[in-house]
Amino acid sequence: MTPARSNTVDGVLRRSARRVPGRTAVRYAERAWTYRELDDAVSAAARVLRADGLRPGDRVASYGHNSDAYLIGFLACARAGLVHVPVNHGLTGEDLRYLLDQSGSALVLTDTALAHRLPDTVRTMPLYGAPDGLLERLAAGAGAGADEGPAGEGPGAGGTGADGSGAAGPDAAGPAAEVSDEALVQLLYTSGTTALPKGAMMTHRALVHEYTSAVVALDLKETDRPLHSLPLYHSAQMHVFLLPYLAVGAENTILDGPDPDRIFDLVEKGLADSLFAPPTVWIALSRHPGFATRELSGLRKAYYGASIMPVPVLERLRARLPGLAFYNCFGQSEIGPLATVLGPGEHEGRMDSCGRPVLFVEARVVDEEGREVPDGTRGEIVYRSPQLCTGYWDKPEETAEAFRDGWFHSGDLAVRDAEGYFTVVDRVKDVINSGGVLVASRQVEDVLYEHPQVAEVAVIGLPDERWIEAVTAVVVRRTDGTGGAGDAGGGQGVGEQELIEAARARLAPFKAPKRVMFVDALPRNASGKVLKRELRERFGAP
Repeated sequence: MTPARSNTVDGVLRRSARRVPGRTAVRYAERAWTYRELDDAVSAAARVLRADGLRPGDRVASYGHNSDAYLIGFLACARAGLVHVPVNHGLTGEDLRYLLDQSGSALVLTDTALAHRLPDTVRTMPLYGAPDGLLERLAAGAGAGADEGPAGEGPGAGGTGADGSGAAGPDAAGPAAEVSDEALVQLLYTSGTTALPKGAMMTHRALVHEYTSAVVALDLKETDRPLHSLPLYHSAQMHVFLLPYLAVGAENTILDGPDPDRIFDLVEKGLADSLFAPPTVWIALSRHPGFATRELSGLRKAYYGASIMPVPVLERLRARLPGLAFYNCFGQSEIGPLATVLGPGEHEGRMDSCGRPVLFVEARVVDEEGREVPDGTRGEIVYRSPQLCTGYWDKPEETAEAFRDGWFHSGDLAVRDAEGYFTVVDRVKDVINSGGVLVASRQVEDVLYEHPQVAEVAVIGLPDERWIEAVTAVVVRRTDGTGGAGDAGGGQGVGEQELIEAARARLAPFKAPKRVMFVDALPRNASGKVLKRELRERFGAP
């Protein structure tokens, strides 16, 4: 029986299934699910997991690409009282083994094409594409979810319930377990940009609060038609967009990845009008030939986040699509992950701001002793919020370090202005100590991004006998032949001295790079964040 005061992650779907049962909830490839069908499938999948011997509190890892099955697997874990562990499908070897071992996962839901990467010691279940796959088991035993029905209908068309009884509707197959909203529902592993990943312990209550914050701050409507092309194992795509959009009853399309031609096709056909992507993807979309020629006026909402959007890039995007509403989303895994939003009417005069705290988040800026600093003063952002994790899985020391004096310490350096808008300056560990003066890497990066022959840049500090740390720019040259004057060889003509002089023209001397390194690509994690730790290791940091 579902508790009367239940407010669980899977309950978000159940409520929408009652409200709009026949509306299309999710499309993926050739399959489509109405809200009723999706909810029934989740209940059936929850029973499958419990029948496999799993019990409430067990951890179930998910190691797969984007699909409807991935979503069903997550929601089935939530309904069965299990703890879902999303795993980056690009991980292999020891990195993959670490997450499975550290989480203590009892089962891995996986794509058949990825199963060979998993250690022989782990128990697996295919998500789909195999006789014993999760979707196939639902189709065989529940009569829903295997094939797409007639046009305008989803799989299981004809009113067959998830239990195969012929009963339809969200109560046709009830929850597999009584689940408290204080129970853990997911371990969100941090990106590991500075150390080994830590599993942020998220409760149902925390994530449902975060969904509400996202709906309000991002103007999510049931009439929207969002595309979900970023990895669902990442908290931003799943918890800032897909689940909140399911909460409001929107029609969602899941893509394998952010393929520009596919995105442009769906926009032109009227099947998509909102998109979330990190700056790297927006940059790639804006440079695709179709961006200048396709009819993209149907795209109404553009969300960006996961890493800092260079101001010059955002200005170019707004110039091309003046009617497109841009939202800057900022946060981190430990808070669900949405913490602040800069809305479309708030960009003027504060293009580099990440906005103000969302509905259920309280934030302030503090010094090293935890004292709040005056507006306009740089310090660390700290949070109080029901969206916060309860700590890090099996890491009590790291938990105690992060949660101090009643606040969660984010590790992000920022400045708040008199109107309550926050501007992120840097990560605490990425600030450069050059000659005893602290330099924010983002300021240097913004200046270098304005150079026409710079595609991407990351600024780091490298050990230096004279400067303590030398400001060093790691640059990816443009190779599309549009770098402007002097663009010899498709952008290969720009050199170290030219970029140093360009920075000196805009920055104080101590902030300008002392060195420039050129690379083919910057190392990034799945969310688009540059792994500066890897750059420091590669170019000489101890």
